[in-house]
Amino acid sequence: MAGVVVLFGKVQEAAAIRDLLVKRGYDVSATCTLGAQALSALDDLDRGIVVCGYKYADMIYSGLWAQLPREFRMLLIAGSGVIEEGVEEDVVTLPMPLKVADLTATLDMMLSTMERQRKKERAVRKRGISDRALLDEAKSVLMGRNHMSEQEAHRYMQKSCMESGRGMAETAKVILTLMG
Repeated sequence: MAGVVVLFGKVQEAAAIRDLLVKRGYDVSATCTLGAQALSALDDLDRGIVVCGYKYADMIYSGLWAQLPREFRMLLIAGSGVIEEGVEEDVVTLPMPLKVADLTATLDMMLSTMERQRKKERAVRKRGISDRALLDEAKSVLMGRNHMSEQEAHRYMQKSCMESGRGMAETAKVILTLMG
């Protein structure tokens, strides 16, 4: 399950951002004032975005960023001085004072990017399963027809890949077409 976790050092700031996001249709899973609370809230989610300020009672944003699972992104809302100082790589920033249109556009962009990445990873996993089956079938053909061991068949396919400039799956298809 994906969601948005709001984290600001002051209760009023966190509540204001949460209310703003909820009014615009975002699923806010938790509103926190401590980094530890936010990390705990992430345990209930598969992926999502932490919308946060710079400093909380127990840490600053970089401490949270260091502990953030890879399925989560961070949107840091801070003064321009903090942003100009430089922030952690891959942290998306918005300067204060905050413009609602900038916040919603940035969140929409981040969420759509995350969804595209998730679909791409799912497709790669699916393709990986079918590619493995294809490779195993091509190795079986080589082993049966050419009396090779599995290691020899694998090395033969690797060498063919290097010589032809094709990938393993494509090489396996060629072998199956020629020998199948």
